[in-house]
Amino acid sequence: MRVVVIGAGVIGLSTALCIHERYQSVLPSLDVRVYADRFTPLTTTDVAAGLCQAYLSDPSNPQEAHWNQQTFDYLLSHIHSPNAASMGLALISGYNLFHETIPDPSWKDAVLGFRRLTRRELDMFPNYSYGWFNTSLIVEGRRYLEWLTKRLTERGVKFFQQKVESFEEMARGGADVIINCTGVWAGALQPDPLLKPGRGQIIKVDAPWMKHFIITHDLAKGIYQTPYIIPGIQTVTLGGIFQLGNWSEANNIQDHNTIWESCCSLEPTLKDAKIVAEFTGLRPVRPQIRLEREQLRFGSSNTEAPCLHDGEMAHGNQILEVDVVCWRQPFLPRPTKTQLTVLSSFENVHMSQIWALL
Repeated sequence: MRVVVIGAGVIGLSTALCIHERYQSVLPSLDVRVYADRFTPLTTTDVAAGLCQAYLSDPSNPQEAHWNQQTFDYLLSHIHSPNAASMGLALISGYNLFHETIPDPSWKDAVLGFRRLTRRELDMFPNYSYGWFNTSLIVEGRRYLEWLTKRLTERGVKFFQQKVESFEEMARGGADVIINCTGVWAGALQPDPLLKPGRGQIIKVDAPWMKHFIITHDLAKGIYQTPYIIPGIQTVTLGGIFQLGNWSEANNIQDHNTIWESCCSLEPTLKDAKIVAEFTGLRPVRPQIRLEREQLRFGSSNTEAPCLHDGEMAHGNQILEVDVVCWRQPFLPRPTKTQLTVLSSFENVHMSQIWALL
């Protein structure tokens, strides 16, 4: 059986790995191939800071919270493994800051050591009156993609750098199963008027004295419109830009100034930090998770395809948290000679987690 994964970001590669791990023993003829026009370091995942944190709004589907918890636990189980460094995986603690008191989030027991800030802690952030502190995980996107690529290569998964124009192209090329993991560009292969880009821009700085993440929130402005500071293993990510419907991948000087000035106001010591890089990425944004099956027919032929739309999500901030678990569930069917299965995993990036491709 040939399985074609379209897309080589964290969703595409983790999906390919999960399928290979799950089905190789029961399908000896399993042939997994990854097609993409962009590989690391040119994917949206490479822009991500990689902080795993559930966002403020509770998921409308309880299954989302379950997937989030499972994936957090999966990553946490690797924190002391020999692979943690090569995965870009580490523990990180920090602050969520607000201008008003809000209820505790439903995910407070999913992360480690969740608590409300003390008055003394809030004194460090004079523009904010309420907040939380907790320990979470950081998974640096570029390192994680390199780790996934190595594991897939060791398993014999093949990689092809090309732009896929249609599912039919892959079907006629011999694919039995197609999985669409093309993120914000998924609509080009399977029309979805609800899917839009949420443009973000970030600055990477050398600031080794920054040890805690700081995420600010303004409920009136919405997500990503206020500054955040996320230390990584080598650099610190600064951000605070969200532009719905903007397809530009070029860095913008006005957005640069907004990020720099707001983050330096939040943490004045950053004024002495050296800027080492700046990136722009397009978050896939959709009002809710899309997880459904449909039948596809290719041209005038009699080939039909049950299509599973798996994980196109909202607000573009959960890249990893759901997908690792989704693909550990029995979704891969056994197609007949006249059937082609198209599984659309339209980039699992959503409101529930900040996989900060911020």
